[in-house]
Amino acid sequence: MEELQDIPHLRNTRHHPTTVQLLEMCKDVSEGMAYLEVQQYIHRDLAARNCLVDSNGTVKVTDFGLSRYVLDDEYTSSAGSKFPVRWSPPEVLLYCKFSSKSDIWAYGVLMWEVYTLGKLPYERLNNTEIVDQVSRGLRLFRPQLANEKIYSIMTSCWSDKADERPTFQELALTVQDLLYELQ
Repeated sequence: MEELQDIPHLRNTRHHPTTVQLLEMCKDVSEGMAYLEVQQYIHRDLAARNCLVDSNGTVKVTDFGLSRYVLDDEYTSSAGSKFPVRWSPPEVLLYCKFSSKSDIWAYGVLMWEVYTLGKLPYERLNNTEIVDQVSRGLRLFRPQLANEKIYSIMTSCWSDKADERPTFQELALTVQDLLYELQ
């Protein structure tokens, strides 16, 4: 069995990943999520803490405790349900409406985590402030390690309108194309 570590091992100062390695991590996650999307599953808790890295550097999406199989790509949780606020789009924060597009938003936040080497999203805000600010249009800043193309992928995931966000299939292709440019 391979030894697996979670993505936040990026915080380890002895391990300085290259920009190609960071993008490969994002590619692995987008491909795993594209598979789930085709199978009609919504993860609902996509974050770096729920991804594991094997000894070859391959990233695997894990922790399916909140996932749901959906036929119409939508799941509305009951009022009072817990969910990861820092990784959630406005439609989840305001109406508890989950879909593959809410997973896309979380993927953009996960990319941000990768490119900040494991920082906490909206680290200075509490959950109530996050709900208010994200609903008003606040988005995460461009990480130093992310160029404009990489940040534009992140921001495409954070569109206010869920139907304007890309699919995981599209994201996987976009990230793959960018990897070819970098190599």
